[in-house]
Amino acid sequence: MILAMLIYLLYIREPMAGIEYSIAIIGFLILSIVVGTLTSRLVKKSSKRYMIAGKSLPLFFVGTMLAAQSIDGNSSLGNASLVYSYGFWSGASIPIGLAICLFLTGAFYGKKLNKMSMLTLPDFYYRRFGKGPEVISSVLLMVSFTILVAGNFAATGFILKTVLGIDFLWAVLIGAIIVLVYTFAGGLFSSAYTDIFQIYLAIIAFWAAFLFFYGGYSGVDFSTIIGATPPSYLDLSGLTDPANGAYLNWAGIAALGFGDIVALDFMERVFAAKDPKTAQRGAYWGGGLTLLTVIPTSMLGIVALFFLPNITDPFLSYPELALNHMPFAIGAALLMGVLGASMSTANGGLLAISSVISRNLIQRDILRGWKKKPGMEDKKLLMTTRIFTIPMMIAAFILAYMLPKPGIYLIVAFDIVFAGALAPLTLGLFWRKANMPAALASLIAGTVIRIVLYFTIPPEFAGLDTMIPPPISFALFIVVALATQKKYPGEQRHGVVDYVPPEEDVIRGEDLKGFVTPTGGKFA
Repeated sequence: MILAMLIYLLYIREPMAGIEYSIAIIGFLILSIVVGTLTSRLVKKSSKRYMIAGKSLPLFFVGTMLAAQSIDGNSSLGNASLVYSYGFWSGASIPIGLAICLFLTGAFYGKKLNKMSMLTLPDFYYRRFGKGPEVISSVLLMVSFTILVAGNFAATGFILKTVLGIDFLWAVLIGAIIVLVYTFAGGLFSSAYTDIFQIYLAIIAFWAAFLFFYGGYSGVDFSTIIGATPPSYLDLSGLTDPANGAYLNWAGIAALGFGDIVALDFMERVFAAKDPKTAQRGAYWGGGLTLLTVIPTSMLGIVALFFLPNITDPFLSYPELALNHMPFAIGAALLMGVLGASMSTANGGLLAISSVISRNLIQRDILRGWKKKPGMEDKKLLMTTRIFTIPMMIAAFILAYMLPKPGIYLIVAFDIVFAGALAPLTLGLFWRKANMPAALASLIAGTVIRIVLYFTIPPEFAGLDTMIPPPISFALFIVVALATQKKYPGEQRHGVVDYVPPEEDVIRGEDLKGFVTPTGGKFA
């Protein structure tokens, strides 16, 4: 059905771009579907292989996949649109923040979290703090990643709308269905194999497009483009002057640099690495590739400002630049690069949300917690995860269509978890006195403060509403933990950081079945 729809668009519709662009884009979409769905053979009816590729991936795959989750429609098309509207640092803050996150993950988090042999990030909150923090973190991460996926669906929609000449609704829907099909089929394996040609094509295309303008091959000297750009767009005032958005730009860097550590899709790939050292090196690999995209993706927003000064929708500046101001080879590669980057991240996000629903909410907290039934068997967990990719795709599709804002969505997504979820993850890993009451206080208070500040902070201080909640969340965590040590000694659960449960216990959601506390106790 999908192939028939793509062929119809190619031969029946009259695309806005030349037919050669339509052929290139549709061919790219077909390749993604074919490669992604063929990976279903690698799943082998295993939920662990579906969610985290059986914890078997080598460095090349891990590094590539982490880069692919970082370099997406938000950090490319969304980045350029923000630069076009507000200046270099407004857009560049996205890939800079994401690169910082991956370097921090490699330095401090990757090895420890990979060693714990988990299926999802909320598994950590369960093991370290219990079911309450697990449920709250699951809900927060589901909300943030629905927003993330929506941003990438929207970016996909802008590309397909411009190239194929179809309504934005159908453009977003086509991209969403394609991502759903191969995510449903191959899980994380579909991401691993489609990322190989999607993300490296994107990086090459970004640089080829930038160098085309930088070298003056467009017929306009690059110095002329820079000379026509308002000084405030390129100077450091975007980082130093609140009147030029400095608070918002630093908030974006902080939300992504630190908040994205609490990222379902990043951690999915960290867990999938075959060993802790591979997880660490993969994070560095992904961070390096992300940093490599800062200049080309951001500067294309400046180029668009020169060539398309009166465009009505800044989100269309990328595809318009590719179609009308570049040679076919570079323009088509740029369009396919953004499309592939968007689909790659949407694929990872969709899988991550569905895994959390089936694994953390249904298997452990509804079946084993509320109904007191055994956890789902492996095949049932696999099917449940696959089924939930469908409603989550629909939710992200609706959001993408109703409020299409790639770039901004990425910052909003991790702003949410930066406020309350980072403190429990960090202190739970590195502080022996971290305990359940502290995690609950941090998760709830950090999120509530963030919401309150969103509605109350004066416009001239916008950005500080992102920066204020996390320090409060960390401070509150420490105070509550110290005040409740007698009743809830953190030492009792800190050992889970070094405990590796048997695979059969992990699959059934009984991660702590064999864990023994320092006082000889066990958890149910």
